[in-house]
Formats: sequence, structure tokens, C-alpha cells
Amino acid sequence: MTKAIRVHEYGGPEVMRLEEVTLPEPGPGQIRVRQTAIGVNFIDIYFRSGAYKAAALPFTPGKEGAGVIVSLGEGVTGFRVGERVAYGSAANTYAEEVVIEASAAVHLSERVDDVTAAAMMLKGLTAEYLLHRTYKVKAGDTILFHAAAGGVGLIACQWAKHLGATVIGTVGSTEKAELARANGCDHVILYRDEDFAAKVKEITKGKGVPVVYDGVGKDTFPASLDCISPLGLFASFGSASGPIPPFDIALLNTKGCLYATRPSLFAYSSHRDVLDSMAANLFSVVGNGAVKIPVHSQAPLAEAQQVHRDLAGRKTTGATVMIP
Repeated sequence: MTKAIRVHEYGGPEVMRLEEVTLPEPGPGQIRVRQTAIGVNFIDIYFRSGAYKAAALPFTPGKEGAGVIVSLGEGVTGFRVGERVAYGSAANTYAEEVVIEASAAVHLSERVDDVTAAAMMLKGLTAEYLLHRTYKVKAGDTILFHAAAGGVGLIACQWAKHLGATVIGTVGSTEKAELARANGCDHVILYRDEDFAAKVKEITKGKGVPVVYDGVGKDTFPASLDCISPLGLFASFGSASGPIPPFDIALLNTKGCLYATRPSLFAYSSHRDVLDSMAANLFSVVGNGAVKIPVHSQAPLAEAQQVHRDLAGRKTTGATVMIP
């Protein structure tokens, strides 16, 4: 038996309950992990609320965590019992112990502690694919990153600055503006108070940016398109304020023959060699101090309801980690 957060019906934070569950032994290709830290992300809220549908009810939320392998399923190679691992695209991680696909796990670098790993795997790997694969940021680029003081934003803005980019970030408050400036942003825009598209044009002397990274969604669309230079890319990777409404694809033509994509970590991480490369890249910049992982708070697993309230209420900056 182990304890896990269970959701029996979609709804608000109150639908999450800590319960005793029976955890099966790992099947073929799976590993069982005793978790030491659990990451919390907006995607967990999407599944809890029903915006994204779970495979079945009841279910345990969570995609991210770190811990120690306690047993291996048939056919698992490359991992041993007792090894430290971390993951950002697993399943059912709001639990003391979890059975996950070995393909979702990576060996945890000795230079990264468990709490940092749980705080950064989903967000850090997201930043990695956005900056290196969705649009390859290079020295001299000027980019726009929405929600620059959020969990992904704080990592991505530091990383983009390390790559030699000029970083424009949007935030929702003056407190978050200070945080964004301290984490790689050269220019910070209060998107609720200012016309951020006009500010971007002013900063770039009318050129716009080659890429906009948008995890906000409804509140920043379609104005984001007005920030992009001709033939540039709109990368929509989240919808914290609600989903972007359907739009006529001809809009991309009228805004400058733009490209638009809706990438996900799971599409990239489903390939073992790509996941290992992404993780090595992330561990490298965190290990050498180029990117620091801000952990906003740590909370017991039993307090998952309040953790979700704080995250949904935009009361957090950086990452929140739950401890089993």
C-alpha cells in the first residue's frame, strides 16, 4: 500500500483526496520509484478540472518527480535498483511511490538534488525544447517570452540570456517584473497595464521578434501575432489564462506570413535519444550555474488542494514542490 492523491470527479482543488492505494508491481518496461520530491505544474490543473481528460476516473494527477528505483519490470535495461532518477512526462506522480514507464525516466545527475530535479524536469525540459528545437535561439536574437516570472519562464529567460539573446518578458505585476529582471529579462512589460505589442515594436525599433513563446493563451492572443516579424514563429505551449479561441488561418498571412505551432514535451520526449539529449543539456546548464532553478515553496503531499489554489491564483513564482 502507498498513499496517493486521487481524483474521483473533475472539478476544483477540493476533488483531490489523499487515499491509501494498492500499487502493482512494475510490468514490462516499467520501474517502481520511491519518490522523494514531486513537481507541480499547470497541466495537473488541466487534468484535475477536466480541461484535459484522464484515461479513466478515478486517477492520480502528476507528471513530474524524482526518487529512487525500488524495483524493475521485465525487460528494463539501463537502470538499476537504488539509482536516482527523475522524470517530467510520467503519470500519476502525486504519490509516495509510483510505477512509471522506464522510457520516461532519466538518470539524475550527481550535481542536481532531488528537490531541484522535481522542480525543473517538466519546466526545464519544456524550456529546452522551446529554445533548442521549436525555434533554435541564437546569439543576437531578440525574443518575447510571456509569463516570464512563471515556472517555465524563469528557466527559459535565464537560458535564452545564456545563449546570447536579448529577452523581452511579460509579467502580471511589479513584483514579478523584478523577478523577471533578475532572471535574464532585458526588458519587462506589464501585459495587463501596457500594450505589449506596441512596447515590443518600440524595443525592436519596429522590427518585431522572430519568435513569441506563449504559455498564457487567451489573454495574450491575438496581440502576440503583432509582435512577430514577417515569417516569424508563434509558439503556443500553454493556456494558463484559458485556451486560444479558434481563428481563421488566413490571419497568419495578414500578420506577416507567420508560422504557428502548438508543441508539447511529450512529442519530443517520446524518443529515448532525444529525451537523453534534452536532459543532458538541462543538467549541464543547471549544474554549471548558468541556469538557477527557483523553488517557490515546498509543501506536504497532503496539502495538494492548497498548492493547486495558489498555483491557479497566480500566487506563485518559480516552482512548487510537494514532499511525500
